[in-house]
Amino acid sequence: MRCAIMRAFADLLDGLIYTRSRNAKLKLIGDYLRAAPDPDRGWAMAALTGRLDLPAVKPALIRAMVEERVDPVLYAMSRDFVGDSAETIALLWPEPAAAPETMAPLTVSQVVATLGGISRSDAPAALATMLDRLDADARFALLKLSTGALRVGISARLAKTALARAFGLDVEAVEEVWHGLAPPYAPLFDWAEGRAAQPSARDLPVFRPFMLAHPLEQESVDLADYAAEWKWDGIRVQLVHVAGETRLYSRAGDDITHSFPEVAGAFATPGVLDGELLVKGAFQGGEAASFNTLQQRLGRKLVSAKTLADYPAFVRLYDILFDGAEDLRDLPWSARRARLERFAARLDPERFDLSAVIAAADFAALEELRAGARDASIEGVMLKRRSAPYVAGRRAGLWYKWKRDPLVADCVLMYAQRGSGKRSSFYSDYTFGAWTAEGALLPVGKAYFGFTDEELKWLDHHVRTHTVNRFGPVRETDKSLVLEVAFDSIHESRRHKSGLAMRFPRISRIRTDKPAREADTIETLRKHLT
Repeated sequence: MRCAIMRAFADLLDGLIYTRSRNAKLKLIGDYLRAAPDPDRGWAMAALTGRLDLPAVKPALIRAMVEERVDPVLYAMSRDFVGDSAETIALLWPEPAAAPETMAPLTVSQVVATLGGISRSDAPAALATMLDRLDADARFALLKLSTGALRVGISARLAKTALARAFGLDVEAVEEVWHGLAPPYAPLFDWAEGRAAQPSARDLPVFRPFMLAHPLEQESVDLADYAAEWKWDGIRVQLVHVAGETRLYSRAGDDITHSFPEVAGAFATPGVLDGELLVKGAFQGGEAASFNTLQQRLGRKLVSAKTLADYPAFVRLYDILFDGAEDLRDLPWSARRARLERFAARLDPERFDLSAVIAAADFAALEELRAGARDASIEGVMLKRRSAPYVAGRRAGLWYKWKRDPLVADCVLMYAQRGSGKRSSFYSDYTFGAWTAEGALLPVGKAYFGFTDEELKWLDHHVRTHTVNRFGPVRETDKSLVLEVAFDSIHESRRHKSGLAMRFPRISRIRTDKPAREADTIETLRKHLT
C-alpha cells in the first residue's frame, strides 16, 4: 500500500482540516488511535496536543531547502495563493526518480526518531530523503508533523477527549495523568486497552486541569449563592510543590517555571494552588500592572537580573486544589476558600496574595462596581457558586466570567493579508489605523475575527477592488473604509509607530456610513490608556 503508515496519519490530518463537526473530529481521531500501532499513535497524540518538539526542523530551514529545488519566485507566488507552506511544498516538491511504491513504508515513529536526534546541519538532507519517499498527501503530513504547526482545527482538550471516548475512559482521568507521562504514552495506551492499571501522578509535580468559567449571559445571579471576585488581567497559573519540586504551569499545561524563577523559588509549601500571575507596577505603588507590562516577562527562557528587578512577578491566588497530599477538589468553594486563606498566610507576601471577595450588597451594586472598574489589571468580575467543587473544564452554573464592556473606536482599514487554513483564499487579517493631529494615518491594531462569513466575503472583495499597493502577501488599501473596532484596553507601545497597542481587538461593525476622515484620532485613543 502506497506510503501506508504515513498515509493513515495524512488521512487523519486531511479529515480534520475539512471536517467542521466536533463529533466527526472526535470520531476521526478515535478511529485512528484504535487502528494505529504503537508507538505511532502516541507520537500522533503528542503532535495533536502540541507536545511534539523536533528542534532541528525550523520553518526557515524548510523554506531554504525547497528553494534549492524549486524556483523561489514560483514558490513565493504559490505560497501566497495556497496560504499554507506545508501544502505548497508538498505539491511543488519534485517527484523522486524512484516511485514511492518501490520504497519501504515510512512510519510516524521513524520520522520522530530520525528528526528528534539530528543536528540542524544534517536536518535538511534527512528531511529531503523522507520527502522523496512519500507522495504529496504524505509529504504534507510529514511537514506538519516535523514543524509541529498542525493547524487542523482541534485543541489539546479535544484530542484527549477523543482518546478517552475511543477507549471508554473518563476524560478527567486522562487529564489527571497526562502531564505525568511523556510521549509516546505507552503506559496510557496500556491502561486504555486494559493491559495495566491507571498510571499514578501522586508523587510527581504534574499539572491538573483548570476549572473554567462560562460567560455570564443571564441578567443576574443571587449573591447569596455566588461569591464575586475581580477577574485580573494576567495569565492563569497553577503552582505545584510535590516531593521537593516546584512547577508553574500555564492554562494550557505548559511548564513556565523557568520564566518566573522568583515565584517558583518562593513556593516551597506542599500543595497545588490556582491563581493569576501578574507583574507589579512601580508607577502603581507596587500594585498589579497591565497585561502589556506582563508581556515583558512572557516567553523568556533566560531572565536577566534587570528584568527580574524591573518587572517583579507575583501570584494573586484564586483557589486551592491540594493542601499537602490532601485533595480538596471535592469540597465546596466556601470550604476551599477557608483552606486557601490559611494556606496563603504561610506564604511570602511579596510573591503571593489573595484575590479578595468583592463586598456588594446585591447584584445591582456589583454591576455598578463592575461598570466603574477601569483598573489596568482588571478585566471584569468572576462569579463562583459557593457550593461548587473544583471540577476540570466548564460546567454550567458553577463559575461565570462577567467581563467589563469593551471599548470601541472607529478606525480606518490600511492593510490586509490572507489568512491561513480555511481562510487562505480570503483577505481576513486587517491592520487599521487612527489619525494624527497632522492628518497622517498610523496603525493602532490588527484583527482577524469579529465578523461573519458574509462580512468576510464583503471585506475580501473590498480589499481586492481597493488595493493601491502590494508588499509581498500584504495589500495596502485606499484608506476609504471605516471599521468599528472593539477592544479590551489600550496601552503604550514602543513597537508601534503610533505609540499605542490594543488588547484583544476585534471588528465589531463595518462602517460604510462613515467617511474615513471622521474616524477617531490617536489623541482620542490615548484617553483610554491604562
